[in-house]
Amino acid sequence: MSAPRTAIGQAMELPPYAEWLGCSIDWVDDTPQLVMPFGEHVMGWPGLLQGGAIAGLLEVAGIAALTHRLAGEGTARIKPVTITTNYLRTGRDRHPTRAVGVILRLGQRTANVEAVAWQEDRDQPIATARLNYRILRG
Repeated sequence: MSAPRTAIGQAMELPPYAEWLGCSIDWVDDTPQLVMPFGEHVMGWPGLLQGGAIAGLLEVAGIAALTHRLAGEGTARIKPVTITTNYLRTGRDRHPTRAVGVILRLGQRTANVEAVAWQEDRDQPIATARLNYRILRG
């Protein structure tokens, strides 16, 4: 399987946790949208998503949004500083979970991102997160 690509054709490197979650990337309107299939590894109670897997997916969605935006600038390391997750609905085993990050502010050293996760309907999110990242430009 080849690595996901940014809009300018560079390989998009996601954290190893994204691979463990089974994440793949769908490109929707030039935006990386993460897709996490349901499986035993992300299950909390039988048939329900575990909260840590949802939070991890939201974190990776934020990293994917920043990686895509910074792709033309050379190498940059992205490190999470703070993550605040709001759980809105129960994630169930019927559908894959999707997440997308939206960059609210991108400075020279820090970035603020909002991420949303949903299953069937994007207008009915199961969780949201506010994420602050440290950008180490190289």
